[in-house]
Amino acid sequence: MSEPPSVLHDLYYYPVKGLSPQRLRRAALLPGQPIGCDRLYAVENGPSGFDPQAPAHLPKQHFLMLMRNGRLAQLKSAFDTDTHALSIEFEGREVARGDLRTASGRAAVERFLRDYCAAELRGAPKVLSAPGHSFSDVNRKVVSIINLASVRAIETVVGARVDPLRFRANLYVSGWPAWHEFTLLGRSVKVGGEAEIKIVKRIVRCAATDVDPQTGERDLAIPRSLTTAFGHGDCGVYGEVVTGGEIAVGDRIATAAP
Repeated sequence: MSEPPSVLHDLYYYPVKGLSPQRLRRAALLPGQPIGCDRLYAVENGPSGFDPQAPAHLPKQHFLMLMRNGRLAQLKSAFDTDTHALSIEFEGREVARGDLRTASGRAAVERFLRDYCAAELRGAPKVLSAPGHSFSDVNRKVVSIINLASVRAIETVVGARVDPLRFRANLYVSGWPAWHEFTLLGRSVKVGGEAEIKIVKRIVRCAATDVDPQTGERDLAIPRSLTTAFGHGDCGVYGEVVTGGEIAVGDRIATAAP
């Protein structure tokens, strides 16, 4: 049976864990690395023990994130990859801005989040980063991939439109049948001319997907609906870049030969 034709429909990265996605038209993938500045920063929710000199993976519960802090979705943030300047808007007004590479810039963002998330904080919020570290939900450097047909399958179960951005992925693929991504575990896909990504893990969804990414309202029960209708709580897969290359929206995606 021939492989279903598929293309890279959308491409995103998340410079600050829990804050807004940043849309890309193209990106350079490097072997063993996430996309560019993806999850380069995170906001510590009380003391976590994170050591920038010896960075190690920590569970997402140590940080501000949508699973527990849904009101973060009401913020609209923009990030400049050249200057690392982050701006945050709330209700159409800029409420914080700062260069996250500087103490003063981080402090400006922290001051706003200290007030905005006051009822949900376990301690002073602190912007964290470390060279080469990605604040991924898993203890490996990955890109995340969502099959848009799988999202449509979820829509038939919940009886409502499901914004694919609920799943906070990097690559969104159109053309695959629903759940086709799960058949690719242990295999590699090629995106565009050179980049190759090995599919390594299904993504177990959490309550972050219950939050509307535009309004911050917790209006759907995605993990529960997945389990009830499909017998699993998964949507999407993680992949590790094995061969680097530039990828762009509209690129053809093909399964690599074994």
